[in-house]
Amino acid sequence: MVDVAPLSGTVQVPGDKSISHRALMLAALCEGVVDVHGLGSGGDNGSTARILKQLGVRLEVVGDVTRVHGVGLGGLRAPAEPLDCGNSGTTMRLMLGIVAGQPFEATLIGDDSLSGRPMRRVLEPLSRMGLEILEIREGEYAPVRVRGRRPLTAMNYVSPVASAQVKSAVLLAGLWANGETAVTEPAPSRDHTERMLAYLGHPPQAKPLYVPGDLSSAAFILGAALLTPNSRVTVRDVGVNPTRTGVLDAFEAMGIGVTRSDERERCGEPRADLTVAHAPLKPFTISGTLAVRAIDELPLLATLASRAAGVSEIRDAQELRVKESDRIRKTVELLRSFGVRAEERPDGLRIHGDPSRPLRAGRIDAHGDHRIAMCAFLLAAIAPPGSVVTGAASIDSSFPSFHETLEALAR
Repeated sequence: MVDVAPLSGTVQVPGDKSISHRALMLAALCEGVVDVHGLGSGGDNGSTARILKQLGVRLEVVGDVTRVHGVGLGGLRAPAEPLDCGNSGTTMRLMLGIVAGQPFEATLIGDDSLSGRPMRRVLEPLSRMGLEILEIREGEYAPVRVRGRRPLTAMNYVSPVASAQVKSAVLLAGLWANGETAVTEPAPSRDHTERMLAYLGHPPQAKPLYVPGDLSSAAFILGAALLTPNSRVTVRDVGVNPTRTGVLDAFEAMGIGVTRSDERERCGEPRADLTVAHAPLKPFTISGTLAVRAIDELPLLATLASRAAGVSEIRDAQELRVKESDRIRKTVELLRSFGVRAEERPDGLRIHGDPSRPLRAGRIDAHGDHRIAMCAFLLAAIAPPGSVVTGAASIDSSFPSFHETLEALAR
């Protein structure tokens, strides 16, 4: 490994992207003003905010607070233009759940990456509740033009996949249904929507919302410390919802102790300060429910596995193929670019780690996938000079201060 300055210090990461989406949407459906503290600053959350404005919701920024003037369950208005979700699959899928309960038409569009991600899995249950699909691209890809109705038909949906986006879309649509709506999943997915609905009530009541730091973003900072000798870092005020902490369980499987301090709960979401120190990494196998709980961090875990002594495997992760990119294929390409032996599997990948094997300068096109891009930069930091990472502007969609945060820890 090349000589790299250790990382040291305490930092804070942007607000949790998943919780921020839901905070904005549910605040808009409250009657009255909701102050949202700690909102994520990435482009994906910006897409949700922009669409809510198109639907007649007033938002204003007051210091570090986003003030949402909620319009209630009956106050959204028909948009004059298509609703542009940018690169955010969460925005599109959850907004389809909200639009399903509105007595008007709406067209949802996205960038090239989002337009290649399937919408079938969310449109199928919503259409059974009453959402009318007026126009959609072949293969059930965006853009999609729909017409909602009120009331919708309540349902008990048995989902074939564990997907927080599908579950949340159905539950949000259930706010306008004529009875109780429930979702059953094959494995637990993140439960931010359920927690926030429990906190705000039904119909949602205007209360302050506090968004914890994004665990997925924090994981990349912790991962950087695990890759860099003599490092020790702390990330403050991070969300540690049990449905999201798969990455922390995976760290422990690699022999890494993650210290939690100042544990507390606010607005139904647990949070804590997280500290790790560099140590030798052990190989691991991730499958089953742990693969679901760590789905967004699996490329990072594969990156860490490249410096573990032995073979690591990720299984039961087919969902990675329909993210911002085919993350199984792109992660394998990334690792191989830096000289790491890795093999693609239908539902995951195998990584042959060796901490003594020198990396080489990599060359990778992230194709607009922010997590692949961040993994590439972590490896580039410990590889010889000359790595080239393109298609990385999408990091701004989730963690716009990524580079600055790492630079602050390296001083």
